Amino acid sequence: SLLVYPHRATQAGFGHNYEEGFDASIRISEPESGMDKVRSRLFRVPGRRPFLNTGDARRACVAYAEMLIDKGGADRGIWEPA
Repeated sequence: SLLVYPHRATQAGFGHNYEEGFDASIRISEPESGMDKVRSRLFRVPGRRPFLNTGDARRACVAYAEMLIDKGGADRGIWEPA
């Protein structure tokens, strides 16, 4: 799952502040294997500053997810604790 959200949380009684940019995370779920509980992990997309728009954040999510999954490969490295 791709998760894109405002860099600064919205305060009660105020509108969204999209001017400060967006942060992004991804949730990677293990394929269902007949077990009762499916494992998943949440990864924040690294970056020095917020993304300027949601499109940039979504593209970064996809690229980061591909990198994590390809790097994890058969050894399932993404399921090991960081």
